[in-house]
Amino acid sequence: MDIRAQAQKAEQFGKLHHGPRLVLLPNAWDVVSARILEECGHPAIATSSAAVAFSLGYPDGQRISRDEMLEVAGRIARAVNIPVTADLEAGYGTTVKDMVETVKAAIATGVVGMNLEDVTGDEESSLVDLPLQVEKIRAICETAKSLGVPFVLNARTDIYLMPIGPEATRFDRTVERLRAYRDAGASCLFAPGVYDRETIAKLVKAVEAPINILANPACPPISELEKIGVARVSAGSGIMRASLGLVRRIGKEMLESRSCEMMFAGSIPHSELNRMMQRRTHEANA
Repeated sequence: MDIRAQAQKAEQFGKLHHGPRLVLLPNAWDVVSARILEECGHPAIATSSAAVAFSLGYPDGQRISRDEMLEVAGRIARAVNIPVTADLEAGYGTTVKDMVETVKAAIATGVVGMNLEDVTGDEESSLVDLPLQVEKIRAICETAKSLGVPFVLNARTDIYLMPIGPEATRFDRTVERLRAYRDAGASCLFAPGVYDRETIAKLVKAVEAPINILANPACPPISELEKIGVARVSAGSGIMRASLGLVRRIGKEMLESRSCEMMFAGSIPHSELNRMMQRRTHEANA
């Protein structure tokens, strides 16, 4: 991808976080899911690390390699005309040097942003020390800037999601980390696992920067999140898991009812998908 065009997409994506409307960011896991979401009219899409990992036979949690994850992210970025941000878990490494290599490789694929977690494993003990995480974020931002891309880094803390540490201090520790990530250059801040309206509203006010919330049935309605100042709501692996739920229901119907009726209800015609792929191939070769 031409670096100037990529920089324009990154700037376009960054501006969405400061617009009058909340950004509803759907997460794709392959080219066809990305193309469908683009055709729905979304101004930008993300990848889901869990969904990509599942589709390639890995469990979630940074078990997939950086190269495999970026191969998929790059395919998606090249297949759509809208900005793509990639969920790159904890950056596929533990050092600042690893983060520099990851952001360089990510930009080379054509993506314009990334998620970065602050845990590297499944245990509370894998929470990265705050000074080191700040150093990693600063290195990512500086590297992207040196390459001419206003990269949109969504810095995430898993204090609520895992959860980590005493409940009584969870909010204050989350705010401390997110403020530090903001000051290190992160464009957006992500606190998955925060679902109640009061905590989300307090977080928005305390952090004073664009906040990303993970869509969840326990969350307030999107209109309410928009009203309290949330900048971005992402789907995570939710769209893929909803699709897989349909796969399971169809599979059971075939065995238990000796029927394929569910398979045809609401499916996208083969001809439409084929045209979608042919159109993108033609655009890419033009």
